[in-house]
Amino acid sequence: METIQTAAPAKLQKGHSPFKLAMKRFIKNKLAIAGIIILLFFTLIAIFAPFLTTHDPTKSDLLNVMAEPNAENWLGTDSSGRDNFARLVYGSRVTLIIGFMSMICIIVVGVILGSLAGYYGGIVDGIIMRAADVVLTLPFLLFVLTVIAIIQDITITLFVIVIAATNWPNITRILRGTFLSLREKEFILSARSVGCSDWRIITKHFLPNAIGPIIVNATIMMATMIILESALSFVGFGIPQPTPTWGNMVNEARSMRVLTGAPEAWVPPGMAILLTVLAINFIGDGLRDAFDPKSSKR
Repeated sequence: METIQTAAPAKLQKGHSPFKLAMKRFIKNKLAIAGIIILLFFTLIAIFAPFLTTHDPTKSDLLNVMAEPNAENWLGTDSSGRDNFARLVYGSRVTLIIGFMSMICIIVVGVILGSLAGYYGGIVDGIIMRAADVVLTLPFLLFVLTVIAIIQDITITLFVIVIAATNWPNITRILRGTFLSLREKEFILSARSVGCSDWRIITKHFLPNAIGPIIVNATIMMATMIILESALSFVGFGIPQPTPTWGNMVNEARSMRVLTGAPEAWVPPGMAILLTVLAINFIGDGLRDAFDPKSSKR
């Protein structure tokens, strides 16, 4: 009888783990699962790109410009004679890398600065928040276009740095607010009273309780970065040719000849961007509902 009484609370505690409950809610979200499947599909395409096509996505063939789809070129060729299917497949690598790496850089900077501002407060909080205000007051698109225009021959690494340098304030503010709401909780005061270091309190007590907002904002940020890269590439300020990205492929549609006469050149990358961003948003909505049950209608 005693064995049953001691085992029951342990089972109850294990079953009520907040993270596990959130994951159970997430798995029940059909749109979120569909988003994972779609994102996994494009990720596998990016990984196995060399096995899906034998064409060089950057190689021009001036004797085969604007060719219609055929057995050799499944989606035809672009205005420089490059194979559209190869560019679509390899473009998934660059586009997803830009979205993922930009998101990682923004989250890392935002978590570090938001943690410092929310935990220490005072002068540290004031300096970080004023810096965030300055960045937020800058005309974002104009600033990015100016930097890219000055650099001109921009690489993927520089592109990610420029984007990350202008998008960290939002996640910083969110994390700061989360930390401020936790500062006076009993378990934080208890950790301080027993002499835990600031690093231990932040990493072992604050961040685990802020993991929900971090994950949700990470997914939203990745989708935003993919759209941003595509938009900048469309107007000619993204990753320069001949590097294949979905945005660079959609840029072909600026020509009325391509827009009306060669939909195979821009519709597939446009649909890839749409589906990828939609999938990431589905995942983000699912995570938001999972970590914040009040926001889901169940």
